[in-house]
Amino acid sequence: MNKVTLDDLSDDDLRGRRILVRVDYNAPLDDRLEVADDSRIRATLPTLRRLIEMGARIVLVAHFGRPKGKRVPEMSLRPVANRLSDLLGEPVRFVESTTGRDAIAATRELADGEVILLENTRYDAREEANDPEMSAELAELCDLYVNDAFGAAHRAHASTAGVADRVRERGGLAVAGLLMKRELEYLGGALESPARPFVAILGGAKISGKIDVIEALLPKTDRLLIGGAMANTFLRALGYETGSSLVEDDRVDMAASLLDRSGDQLTLPDDVIIARKMEAAAETRVVPSHQIPAGRMALDVGPATVTRYAEAVRSARTVLWNGPMGVAEIPEFRHGTEGVARALVEATRLGAVTVVGGGDSAAALLELGLQDQVSHVSTGGGASLEFLEGKALPGVDALSAANESVS
Repeated sequence: MNKVTLDDLSDDDLRGRRILVRVDYNAPLDDRLEVADDSRIRATLPTLRRLIEMGARIVLVAHFGRPKGKRVPEMSLRPVANRLSDLLGEPVRFVESTTGRDAIAATRELADGEVILLENTRYDAREEANDPEMSAELAELCDLYVNDAFGAAHRAHASTAGVADRVRERGGLAVAGLLMKRELEYLGGALESPARPFVAILGGAKISGKIDVIEALLPKTDRLLIGGAMANTFLRALGYETGSSLVEDDRVDMAASLLDRSGDQLTLPDDVIIARKMEAAAETRVVPSHQIPAGRMALDVGPATVTRYAEAVRSARTVLWNGPMGVAEIPEFRHGTEGVARALVEATRLGAVTVVGGGDSAAALLELGLQDQVSHVSTGGGASLEFLEGKALPGVDALSAANESVS
């Protein structure tokens, strides 16, 4: 880490000071508008508990959904405040403003160790524009800024990059929270100094969405295992018939080039599960991956592939997984994803560092109840991908460098 983190600060740095904490509370709600999945909220609890123990005055900001600058009642963060209060065992006051007089007044009324949550930052159209005026208004709410929202770190928004810049310009610190630090250490460690063998598993629908990740990982991994519909484009590049499977025709040449350059390092499915339609209770069968018949589509990797991939994962010392092996939301086509998930758990027990790159992979682990049995599950889908691609994350770049001191 070349950034200041919460671990670098003392009680004296934080006690009695207003700390603006950017969190990722974009949590799904159920029909009763209550939090349906609180995993992102739970992930921030170590940072919040540390701040409470150190006597900080905590002001939380987050976005929810895409209200496009309007106040959409169904996208209010009030239900999140209620759930956070339950998890912390502490009252969390909800403030209906994000900036302005009411928000400022609420922050000034805080006592040491108290927590408030401000309303959805995206109710203000200036947020996503990284508007300097909104950034300055957010900076008025705090003495020090903490970014613990890795899932939003790839966006240069007012509450991620803009406010950090304003706080630092006046001589204050903008630091990484404990979750942000953990994300960067695990993902960065996998890329920069992995224990070997280093195996990466990539899945999902389209090669176009992962091409930069593949390019970035090929020089660093010992094996790169491909699953999901993106495998179909590689199979077509080998000249195989793919039936009615999803194939990106405009990416076939690119896939062929990757196969030429990777040799045996890039591994494709040996067999696949096929069906006429992508639906529950569909009639399925297993065929070799080079023999997908007309009128059938590949919707999951087959059992031989699961066995082969699981063996590679179990023998690894570092494993990175991003993307399902099939249409995991349908029971008939989730066997490959479940097989990879269970292999990661076994590899972890054998001492490997196992990192799951958020999104659908994280959701699959959660559904299987395995999220606590791997080394790290990222809270950032898009942010994880951009980090793996080697792109700069504005929300991280804006934080104070390690050589900056407390003003």
